[in-house]
Amino acid sequence: MADTNDNRSFELYDQFAAINSVDPSFYERFDVKRGLRNADGTGVLAGVTSISNVHGYVISDDVKVADEGSLLFRGYELKDLLGSPDDDRRFRFEEIAYLLLLGELPTQEQLDRFVAVIDSERDLPDGFTTSMILRDTPSDIMNTLARTIISLYAHDPEAESRSFDHEIKTAISLISRLPRIMVFSYYAKESRFNNGSMIMHPFIPGQSTAETILSMLRLDRQFTPEEARMLDIMLCIHAEHGGGNNSTFTTRVLTSADTDPYVTYAAAIGSLKGSRHGGANHKIRAMQAEAKCEIDDWDNDDEVVAYLTRVVKKEAFDRTGLIYGMGHAVYTKSDPRAVILKQFARELAEGSEFEREFRLLESIERLSPAVLRDVKGTTKDMCANVDMYSGLVYAMLGIPEDMFTPLFACARMAGWAAHRFEEIVSGRRIMRPAYKATFGSRAREYRPIEER
Repeated sequence: MADTNDNRSFELYDQFAAINSVDPSFYERFDVKRGLRNADGTGVLAGVTSISNVHGYVISDDVKVADEGSLLFRGYELKDLLGSPDDDRRFRFEEIAYLLLLGELPTQEQLDRFVAVIDSERDLPDGFTTSMILRDTPSDIMNTLARTIISLYAHDPEAESRSFDHEIKTAISLISRLPRIMVFSYYAKESRFNNGSMIMHPFIPGQSTAETILSMLRLDRQFTPEEARMLDIMLCIHAEHGGGNNSTFTTRVLTSADTDPYVTYAAAIGSLKGSRHGGANHKIRAMQAEAKCEIDDWDNDDEVVAYLTRVVKKEAFDRTGLIYGMGHAVYTKSDPRAVILKQFARELAEGSEFEREFRLLESIERLSPAVLRDVKGTTKDMCANVDMYSGLVYAMLGIPEDMFTPLFACARMAGWAAHRFEEIVSGRRIMRPAYKATFGSRAREYRPIEER
């Protein structure tokens, strides 16, 4: 076989950037909503939904005005659905999944029946784990999740059905199965790439989603009620975040094309993997790790400011000038998910080895806006986003970083399914935005190959 490097003589390798560059002035000239964003950063209105609302600002006299963040699931504030750390902490993820899919909060009888249905769907097809998870295991768990979802299509005799019954059954089966697939995929990756042990605990019927994950992940299968409830909080926070986030919009786009649910949810996972979306947590943890090394006294504000200043001046971390974990596309004054998570994380960290790190992250959150203002002149409101504290919470739970984004996907399946259902019933029109051609409407003169 010829050396593949020989193919680099193909012109595209050397001219990739030049061929694919578009003059930035075209975006302004044609009033193109780049990234489906308006000039003030607000999102282009692409649809309506009764599932959730992400609120971070108000428009007053055509001006975007910062406001406290709010996240509503079917009209309920997320913070009200979760309660406080002092409440009698029962598991809420299944209840929130019910709310997202059915539109109303369940009675105890309805919830018990829904949980029983989820519990009954956790089994995978015979031989599936060996053939699709343990064989040719990818280096990224998100790719394994996408591949397994696509492969489940082959085990569904009604895979091309668009009936409501089939859509419901498929969605619930994936909400149930993804946590198991995720844990198996993690150990398969560890075995193939890191010479780790391949652990395959069976699931325990009757456990909640959070309990199932911890029970299957830990070698001794042991966890405290507080740990399981903290993971449950994480699943609830990530279950849904409006129709405009990239992976949910991806779900809507593929659904509008009338494709099957398996390929739709696999595409959503591909979107969520991206470093500008769910995969952003890896950048944040990497920056936080460097901060812990570079700052000698984590309780000294001057040292924290000095490090953050170097980051903004592109002298530290990845030289992009970004303080990862700060800022959001919608939220301005506060990200309600971060507020909730911070509250629960403080309870979990108090008195533990992680308490100092929690205080460091609090300092980064508190000091970053002033650093950005002093160094870059940034005056807009900027808050910590959910990933500022999510990595620390996962670390406190002993969850490997490779599983951060896959856990996000396991939770978001409920939101993706709700949006697919709504698009099927109410959208009913293929999404097809327009792109303006930069070469105009006149065709170029064609010349035969011998004249070029």
